Amino acid sequence: MKKGLFITFEGTEGSGKTTQLHLLAEVLKKYGIPHIVTREPGGSRLATQLRRWILNQLDYKLMPRTELLLFLADRAQHVGEVIEPALQQGKVVLCDRYSDSTLAYQGGGRGFDLKLLKVLNGAASNLRPDLTVLFDLPVAVGLKRALGRGKGKDRMERESLKFHRAVQRIYRETARKEKDRFIVVNAGQNRELTYHEMLGKLIERLPLRKKVKKRG
Repeated sequence: MKKGLFITFEGTEGSGKTTQLHLLAEVLKKYGIPHIVTREPGGSRLATQLRRWILNQLDYKLMPRTELLLFLADRAQHVGEVIEPALQQGKVVLCDRYSDSTLAYQGGGRGFDLKLLKVLNGAASNLRPDLTVLFDLPVAVGLKRALGRGKGKDRMERESLKFHRAVQRIYRETARKEKDRFIVVNAGQNRELTYHEMLGKLIERLPLRKKVKKRG
């Protein structure tokens, strides 16, 4: 039986979700709250290699169906090897992307049927996040930010503006349908304002509110 707390962080490219995840991890560390930070793809030992294949580091064209199955294989291993054991130990799990990314990128972006993807997500793992933080901002702004990181574009970042707008549409639709799980944060603000909005909304929803206060 799950004992910990599972929080996922989602958003289109350049939304700043990874930065905000690590800022939250610093708060948990400060208050002595046991936690782990992980990500998809790449959270398990196996997935470290899968991440190279999925994102851009092999010199061949990865077919959409292959990409989807690799993401699902990554999740199955990741949940069993990393996430579930941490939850059993009563830890807070902060995960950079999870099953909602599959719906958004493979459903919205690649055009796979959403009902099929939900079935496949369940086959990989039926573990549902307790809370999902969606960082929302204009797609063009996010892509410009991502390019400004100077790390070169990965496979997803090289996709068209149309692709990324379709990804965002699914994210927003999912958040509207699952308001009990989603917190939507305006990621078009600067990092500090985004942080305060995220933390304020999290404190309202989580039992951490007695320990965690907004950073001054």
